[in-house]
Amino acid sequence: MAKRRSGYSRRSGSGRAMALGIVLFILALTLAPPTQHYFAQRAKISALRAQVDASDAAVADATRQLQLWRDPAYVKSQARERLHFIMPGERQYIVTDSSQSTATTQTTAIAKDLPNGLPWYERLISSITETGVR
Repeated sequence: MAKRRSGYSRRSGSGRAMALGIVLFILALTLAPPTQHYFAQRAKISALRAQVDASDAAVADATRQLQLWRDPAYVKSQARERLHFIMPGERQYIVTDSSQSTATTQTTAIAKDLPNGLPWYERLISSITETGVR
């Protein structure tokens, strides 16, 4: 009889393990979608927080720029620097760097080199593309 009980306990033990596995599988199926939804929402919240932080930084920068442009001395310095404005009675000198010589290259397209019998727009395109090749 001892053998019978041990065989019976093996079957009931494997049955219990199978029942536990089925319960855990059903529990996993039940909890998987809400868990996935939770993590997706957390990712969206993190992305939106990063976007809000970036927007706040842009607003702070714009506010700083606005304060700078409200200062008449800053506006005057920017007009002098960017637009080369001068005050009445002043003389402006623009110094260029003579060590860097600007070489001007000139390309010419000869009309006889262009293909004949093409519409005007194709001749125009070919004249543009061929001038860089020479």
